[in-house]
Amino acid sequence: MSILLQSEKADEGKRLDIFISEKLNISRAKVQEAIEKKFVKVNNYVKTKSYKIKFNDLIEVSDEFSLKVENFEKLIPQNIPIQVIYKDDYLIVLSKPAGMVVYPCAGHPDGTLMNALAYHVKKLANVGAPFRPGIVHRLDKDTSGVMVVALDDETYYKLVEAFKKREIKKEYLALVYGQLRGSGKITTPVGRAIHDRKKMSIKSKKAKEAVTEWEVIKNFKNYTFLKVKILTGRTHQIRVHFSSIGHPIIGDKTYGRKTYIEMRNKKIPVPRQMLHAHKIELIHPITGKVLQFEAPLPDDIQYIFKILEDRYESE
Repeated sequence: MSILLQSEKADEGKRLDIFISEKLNISRAKVQEAIEKKFVKVNNYVKTKSYKIKFNDLIEVSDEFSLKVENFEKLIPQNIPIQVIYKDDYLIVLSKPAGMVVYPCAGHPDGTLMNALAYHVKKLANVGAPFRPGIVHRLDKDTSGVMVVALDDETYYKLVEAFKKREIKKEYLALVYGQLRGSGKITTPVGRAIHDRKKMSIKSKKAKEAVTEWEVIKNFKNYTFLKVKILTGRTHQIRVHFSSIGHPIIGDKTYGRKTYIEMRNKKIPVPRQMLHAHKIELIHPITGKVLQFEAPLPDDIQYIFKILEDRYESE
């Protein structure tokens, strides 16, 4: 069976060989060999290794070419507990915990959300196989919250189109450093950082449109609790945007300044970025019914929130 990969918005502009190498965790040399021998097609056409990926490209790697994956060869079902919010024959809605990677990749060959899903769900989509079947959007490892995964190919393509048309609404909750008031919108384009390809930045040679809306829920001394909506889905968008305006997410080790909060001259450690995908609203791609799902605020964010609230009320 051929390996099918679907490109996302964040993949636009990548070389074909780099895209496949990253997705399948194999060397670029092996990928280039597969491309040169015409075992790779993009939208049913043979392309060169330097072809620039476009959004929603369908990349097929023929099983006639033996691609040796360094750390894993297939999606291994693992009995890892998952929190299911909703499930039918077409899609499943999950609450992803912080610390869990969505699908196997370099450094994380197993123990991912997809490994767990492969165990608990009998049928998965073919698109995105073998390692990310049905994945239409993702959350960073240390971001918790609600995620939707397609269970068949028709649902997958319709959800991808809905995301493209901005018909799916996502709402996050975040704790940031500093004082913000009222509400606002950040519209600075985001792209790969010039000097560090693993990071995103507003200073990029190929920055793309990124729109983040925010509204204050509660102010604390030196910190703010926000409701955040994103109109685009750039990699690390919320984290980059708030860092760019001087209000990084509390606990963000990549784009923030500190991994602790200061209360009464004490430094209280923050285990991860205080960012949670709280709510998602979509039209069911098959039934047409409007669906809205929420993932409750996890314990670690509630713990930090309670500390801030207690200090706020005591002053």
